[in-house]
Amino acid sequence: MSNRRRKSPLTDVELELMTILWQLGQGTVRQVLDAREEDRAMAYTSASTILRILEQKGMVKSFKKGKSHVYSPLLSRVEFEEGFVKHVLTDVFAGRPVDLVKCLVDQTDALTSADIHELKKLIQEL
Repeated sequence: MSNRRRKSPLTDVELELMTILWQLGQGTVRQVLDAREEDRAMAYTSASTILRILEQKGMVKSFKKGKSHVYSPLLSRVEFEEGFVKHVLTDVFAGRPVDLVKCLVDQTDALTSADIHELKKLIQEL
């Protein structure tokens, strides 16, 4: 992930629209709005503005099809997650993975015995 993307964290609503685009693969403003939960109203112009902001941040690209713009992600969800975790690790946890993992474990009430077993297995593989 480029520095420009890393320094442009996503707002909650930007992440919501990106998640929809990752699911759809690509879509117009209308298609993105139609894929949102019905109880979460958003104006067409607001969604259009947010998608243009995502384009300015280098998260999506668009092309014109008729009167509409079609938006598609420039990176996969996995690429975004990896870049975001790298950003958090570097900028929040001073590059110390153990501190990040400790925070995750401390904040998670729902670790099952299977999760703990999987974590132990990952550590052993390292």
